[in-house]
Amino acid sequence: MLSLERLRILHAIDAYGSVSAAADVLRVTTSAISQQMGKLERETGQQLLAKNGRGVRLTDAGRLLSGHADRILAMVELAHSDLEAHRGSPVGALAVGAFPTAARGLFPQVLAALRHEHPQLRPYLEEMEPDESVPRLMRGDIDLAVVLDWYNKPLPLPDGLAKAALLDDVADVAVPSDHPLAGREWCDLEEFAGDDWIGWPPGEFCHEWLVFTLRGKGLEPHVAHAAEEHHTQLALVAAGLGVAITPRLGRGAVPEGVSVVPVRHTMRRHIYAAWRADADRRPSIRAAVEALRQAGERLARQ
Repeated sequence: MLSLERLRILHAIDAYGSVSAAADVLRVTTSAISQQMGKLERETGQQLLAKNGRGVRLTDAGRLLSGHADRILAMVELAHSDLEAHRGSPVGALAVGAFPTAARGLFPQVLAALRHEHPQLRPYLEEMEPDESVPRLMRGDIDLAVVLDWYNKPLPLPDGLAKAALLDDVADVAVPSDHPLAGREWCDLEEFAGDDWIGWPPGEFCHEWLVFTLRGKGLEPHVAHAAEEHHTQLALVAAGLGVAITPRLGRGAVPEGVSVVPVRHTMRRHIYAAWRADADRRPSIRAAVEALRQAGERLARQ
């Protein structure tokens, strides 16, 4: 009998184009993937991978089996969904990934509401950025992801995912309290032409957005420091080390020494939930998305 996990690995190699890319997505070593593919070739009695320069390619047999694996994995997810739908109520485990400010600003009330309304549901929240949560969602490690994109830079989502909008989150500029623009009713980004920026680490989606947005305003940003956590960014602003974009979701009170200035042409993050489309019938997914929607609506009214 073919191993479901080995089929998942073969499909990942096909989907992501290489053993190393599949290893990154599946969070295993390349040697572990090679071992599993060797076992799958022995199970099938056919060569599934062939050398292609420094990498590998799927043979005709490999592509054929990968196509079947795609359908098999979808059917496994559908079976899970149908069984849960048959029970008719949200029960069992639900793994959720959310970026930090959503985890802080949305999930305390969402998780409390789910525990009260659906006591047999066991949601598990883990903080992770979208560049981690989306691949983990695709391969089935988590059931639901709360992700973001920006008003001027969408986050591409792979085929096979469904999504629901939760809220739009306004972002301001945080400046040291002695900054010339501190206390202003609003500002334009162009007014920060001479400032250092506190941003996100290079390679992160929000870092790319910041550079893209400032260059769109004719500014070449000097990112003096980078931090993943907004509270760390605000601490650096309070020390007078630069200015930073600070979204309102999960922000709380800003530290002493920091002033927050709205931007005239409002910057917004679009916050939404994503899940595998073939899991759409699961009552647990629907209950969690509805709780997130309600929490988003309450925040929008504040």
